[in-house]
Amino acid sequence: MIVSVVYFILFFTLYMVLLVLLLINRKHYPSRPENLPHISIIIAARNEEHTITRCLTAIENLDYPKDKVEVLIGNDASTDRTLEVIEAFIKGKPNYKCITINQSINQLKGKQNVLAQLSKLATSDYFFYTDADIAVPPTWVNAMLGALKDKIGVVTGITTTQEHGLFAKLQAQDWLYALGLMQVVSDLNLPVTTMGNNMLLRREAYKEVGGFESIKFSITEDIAIFNRILQRGWGFRNVYSKEVLALSTPAADFNQFMHQRKRWMKGSMHLPVYMVIILVLHSAYYPVLLPFGLYTSAGVVLSIFMAKFSLQSLYLYVCLRRLHRTAPWWLYFAFEIYLVVTSIVLLVFYYLPGKTIWKGRKY
Repeated sequence: MIVSVVYFILFFTLYMVLLVLLLINRKHYPSRPENLPHISIIIAARNEEHTITRCLTAIENLDYPKDKVEVLIGNDASTDRTLEVIEAFIKGKPNYKCITINQSINQLKGKQNVLAQLSKLATSDYFFYTDADIAVPPTWVNAMLGALKDKIGVVTGITTTQEHGLFAKLQAQDWLYALGLMQVVSDLNLPVTTMGNNMLLRREAYKEVGGFESIKFSITEDIAIFNRILQRGWGFRNVYSKEVLALSTPAADFNQFMHQRKRWMKGSMHLPVYMVIILVLHSAYYPVLLPFGLYTSAGVVLSIFMAKFSLQSLYLYVCLRRLHRTAPWWLYFAFEIYLVVTSIVLLVFYYLPGKTIWKGRKY
């Protein structure tokens, strides 16, 4: 019981500190760069026949001069109509190139292999990475470049999911809430992580570390390259604004969702200690609260629950407001139930034997 009390003291102290920092320590970056350089947009696509057109249409609608944009698309041995759809879209667009990736370099696999080969072909000094199931906003390139100052090697935007249906809405809140926690830490100039579906790398930093091909195979290659670049003394910036808010397609079902989160959990093993502490304290809430109910009254347990729910809802509300988004009151309650179920199920799923399945491949 004493351990539980100590945990709750630490939990709520940390939560209130994070909330205060979210409110008072926001960093602002220019929404446009001082000049408009040539850029490269790099996309790995595998079996994305239903999403790639949406992705490329968003890129075509960027508020950036088309003659300063090259788009490199890597067809990662797709077994559906992805290549056919891409070729139809890019016909008559000379700044788009599609390369089918059938060979591996340096024994790399999957997406990391595709990104390594596409990055070798990029001709600009600024590499923008996104995924084939992502739609970036028109302001994406300008806002990301606006944050790239001094010796900054990595800029990371934010991503959430399209909100079609309750499960998709809950996933969207989950993304923005988790990224909001990370943003507070990064605004203290403490590195956390990046996201390969919404990332900008400076060519000089990328080349200095040897690119993706110099990194041992990882299913979270974005985190690996981020850490390698920072180890070389380059800086980072995480931008939490609607100008860089990209929309992903949500996990279609619970099985796909579990494999996605298992892959992310493996990547979280490479997070800094301070971020791991935050995530562990956060994820341990219900495993600590439920047994604690055996030693105290229902009223105490309910009070602890309501305190956490209130702080969490306020935190999420602030995150949404920052992005000019809103959520109905009932979604905050649904989100709490979602966290209970997914945290417990995922904890069990993570330790089950078996490989992570992603895009039809096992890792």
